[in-house]
Amino acid sequence: MNGDFVMSPRSKYQDSTECAARYRTILITGASNGLGAALAEAYAAPGVHLALVARDPARLSVIADRCREKQATVSHACLDVTDVGTLADWIDKFDRQYPLDLVIANAGVSSTLRPGEAMESWDSVRRVFDTNVYGVLATIHPAIERMRQRSSGQIALISSLGAYVGMPISPAYNGSKAAIKVYGEGLRGSLSPQGIGVTVVCPGFVKSAMSDSYPGPRPFLVSAGTAAALIKKRLERNPARIAFPFPLSLAVWFLSIVPPSVSLFLQRLFRFG
Repeated sequence: MNGDFVMSPRSKYQDSTECAARYRTILITGASNGLGAALAEAYAAPGVHLALVARDPARLSVIADRCREKQATVSHACLDVTDVGTLADWIDKFDRQYPLDLVIANAGVSSTLRPGEAMESWDSVRRVFDTNVYGVLATIHPAIERMRQRSSGQIALISSLGAYVGMPISPAYNGSKAAIKVYGEGLRGSLSPQGIGVTVVCPGFVKSAMSDSYPGPRPFLVSAGTAAALIKKRLERNPARIAFPFPLSLAVWFLSIVPPSVSLFLQRLFRFG
């Protein structure tokens, strides 16, 4: 694939008035597994054109075929979001043909300290920030430039409840998600007068290969399908933030406002530290 368009035949329902979807053209990164794959399938419907980006060609092809079975039109590309130039060119080319209504910057990686490690390696830290921060920015900025010309569109940045507090077990991951949360909140204010919506999505633990690798407890774990359905429903209202599940949202918010020593004590008490 190497960044070229790979499309299904145009659906006979593409121009049908039966399609009531608000978003007709949607870009999703990290679409080959976990939450990204679930989002792709959640949005797949007649009259919807999905642009799916991920690194794993085999898994991406499987998800693309599942979406086509739901009568969506699908373009997909095997790209790494850290390949900024190639990604920007692909998004720009796609948007010129199919103006984007919604961009979901979902691609991300995690990093946690393993037993016996005193701190994360530099390579691990750089990989996390390159993907979770610069990869997200590289995804949304080409789309934003074209959305501004149309005075319409919506951006969803997938952050995490981990963005609310620094955790000793995953400082790079939490830091990268915090950067996206704060950036997205600021971006919303600057783009809303131009007709572009921005939502920061902060999920808790979503069942995936990434969450399976987390060495601590995973309270209020939800399936990827459940998370995708919730995000899809709430995005239609263009909220500033989507954070779930509520009990865990409340817990991390509390950890973010108490003194750092108390926050760290509670994290260690509940085996998050």
